[in-house]
Amino acid sequence: MELSFKRPPYNIVMSLEKTQNEDGPKYVRLVSSDNHTFIIERSAAMVSGTLKGMLASGNFVEGDQNVATLNNIRAELLEKVCDYLYYHVKYKEHVERPDFDIPPHMALELLVAADFLDSTVPDYT
Repeated sequence: MELSFKRPPYNIVMSLEKTQNEDGPKYVRLVSSDNHTFIIERSAAMVSGTLKGMLASGNFVEGDQNVATLNNIRAELLEKVCDYLYYHVKYKEHVERPDFDIPPHMALELLVAADFLDSTVPDYT
């Protein structure tokens, strides 16, 4: 099954990062171990328990600066993680979901990243 999910707008103009909603800035920056920056919507980042804790105001400097540096996740993996975060937000209320494609060469590293990020796994029951 072809994934009908559209890639999220990572390369948003930096001024959009300042856009506010009721929970604070609408966008957050995720920085990979090789210094690639991904700007994603805060609602997508909150799928991850780890990111949610890091980006909570007052808990860590990441929350104050609205930037999470992930020194153990390289850009290729972080891009796939961002894809999944948006996929989860889009399909969390759907009973039937398209498959989320995971390239075999990335599977083990993504499993480790998902464990670190404490990402929510959809319940298919």
